[in-house]
Amino acid sequence: MPAPAPSVLIDRYIAGLRDWRADRMALIRRLMHEADPDIVEEWKWMGTPTWSHDGVVAVVMPLKGRVKLTFARGARVPDPEKVFNNGLGGKEWRALDLRESDPVNETALKELIRAAVDFNRSERAGKARAPRPARPKRVQSPARGHRRSP
Repeated sequence: MPAPAPSVLIDRYIAGLRDWRADRMALIRRLMHEADPDIVEEWKWMGTPTWSHDGVVAVVMPLKGRVKLTFARGARVPDPEKVFNNGLGGKEWRALDLRESDPVNETALKELIRAAVDFNRSERAGKARAPRPARPKRVQSPARGHRRSP
């Protein structure tokens, strides 16, 4: 029997939480799809809901007292509304920790999702167009111990 689709696994995961974190995860999921209708839900790393478009956009984890939304390349996307509140010192990842009483700026979060997708697209396009560096030509040297005759 084939494994359930990632969307089914994420449905089960959210339903299994049975507290406010389920609502937050459902909200994040809805915003992902509203921001990018072509985003793909995945189930990675032994049970982590993940959203991808030309690469990982973000992962979400319910933790004790918070829901952590981590953007894989968050350090490289603009955050004019200062949505990120965790992982600010890292070179790649940026995160948003949401607690039960925290308001969610849905508009700003969707803009952040779109910016992450745009970054992934530009990275993929750049890799596809990047020319391969030319290999240096090998210069043949005379064999050791070989002497030229005069």
